[in-house]
Amino acid sequence: MQFIVRTGMAAALAVGALAAVVAPASASASAVVADGAHAVSGAHPVAANPKTIKPAAYNQARSILANAGSQTAAKSHPVHGKDDVPVSYGTSLLAAARDEFRHTDRNLPAKQKKSDMSIPHYNAIHSAAKTMGIDRW
Repeated sequence: MQFIVRTGMAAALAVGALAAVVAPASASASAVVADGAHAVSGAHPVAANPKTIKPAAYNQARSILANAGSQTAAKSHPVHGKDDVPVSYGTSLLAAARDEFRHTDRNLPAKQKKSDMSIPHYNAIHSAAKTMGIDRW
């Protein structure tokens, strides 16, 4: 009886040791992002948006989008007299310009589009987002 118990325990320890050796190798196949979710292998982790942005960065991003043809950005008012503005100002500006650009570019051939908008519009959106330090909008 003791032989069976010892053999069973030895087998359990061997399986546990094997699992410990295999687990780190499989865990390295996916990166862990800050909020605890696992990213897909080969994907870049997305940083969290800042809580606030500087008015100068918002105004510069607004100008980039207005120069690219966004009527929404052109109609928005520049921020002044504040130290910081909520990141929601920037994300709203980016989302509105993105939707506007996608609507404007909907009839372009697929070869001339990236993410359902013209490549210059796509570049303007991403340049504005980078200026404000925003990754998700």
